Amino acid sequence: MKFPIRNWIATLLCTLSLGCAAPTEKTSHNDPSKYTLEPDVLWASPDGFDLTMDIYTPTSGKESYPVLMIFHGGGWLINDKSIMDQAAKYFATNSEYVICNVDYRLLGDQDNSVTIDQIVEDTFGAVLWTQHNIHRYQGDTARVALTGDSAGAHLAAMVVNRGQHLSSQGYTANTQSFTPSYLPLGETAESIAQNGGIEVQAALLSYGAFDLYQRGLSNFETWKNPFWLFGGALPRSLFAGEITASAHPELYKGVSPAHTIPMSTARALPPQLMTVGSADTLTTPALVKDYLTKLQSAGHPAEYWEYADKRHAYLDSGHNPLLGVSFADNAPHALDVMIAFLDGIFYPAEEL
Repeated sequence: MKFPIRNWIATLLCTLSLGCAAPTEKTSHNDPSKYTLEPDVLWASPDGFDLTMDIYTPTSGKESYPVLMIFHGGGWLINDKSIMDQAAKYFATNSEYVICNVDYRLLGDQDNSVTIDQIVEDTFGAVLWTQHNIHRYQGDTARVALTGDSAGAHLAAMVVNRGQHLSSQGYTANTQSFTPSYLPLGETAESIAQNGGIEVQAALLSYGAFDLYQRGLSNFETWKNPFWLFGGALPRSLFAGEITASAHPELYKGVSPAHTIPMSTARALPPQLMTVGSADTLTTPALVKDYLTKLQSAGHPAEYWEYADKRHAYLDSGHNPLLGVSFADNAPHALDVMIAFLDGIFYPAEEL
């Protein structure tokens, strides 16, 4: 079971802000007639820990649709896919994509033993499951895009950058490779890698955490990072044990998108859109622009959109005056920008 304490911070903040009653939802933000929903589809159970996703299929009558997978944020310590419920419904209402809103393990799960590489492996597994099963929900397995915010953007970027680095040995300083939490029947990590690995066709990365090495050198693994308390876990290394960023930089850099961008001459990455709020002090525009520059310098197509006056987590579900977060007020404009970017890739102008 997942830690029931993981979302207590949201309840606390709601109480402090005199309630979190969300404004009445507009039909333009969520119209259930535009989609069917299959909730909590089990896609893997690593070490007995069930992982699910919610799948939304358009009702417009096409034979198949491109797929958009959502990975939630929360510092790898708090939240679950429900924090992206409203974003998923907005996408499903206002676009022609099969939407997969995905859960993955958190660092505090399984008695505070989950490591950051295992979380990456959950993300890899979710994409593999989708690419091999989403046809049952009218999804096109050859047209898959990823999106995520904050920690979720980190995970989406890891799929983009390291989806070919697969090994049954798992993640070590020597292998720098991952064993996905889900593998298709009869396949191994090696066979998937030999057939091209995990490839997606686009990514939308919102206020992403792209450098875990630098975070490891700071206070992320200590009580100075409140997400440990909020997630109901004791501070520790992202890799558990005595591993630190200063002693094992190769491990931290290997799970950092900022340090794992291939040159386009070696492997071309799909088109990517970076978004961030201009008032974000947690993942600042400067940090996002730095990652954008790294991608472009390596020869990859990447675009940038800055949301004026918005802070972190503007895509989250709900309404919280204390945090200055309101999905209805903040998210739709950003989601429209993201949909337009995807449509330019998957639905050329003559098809719209």
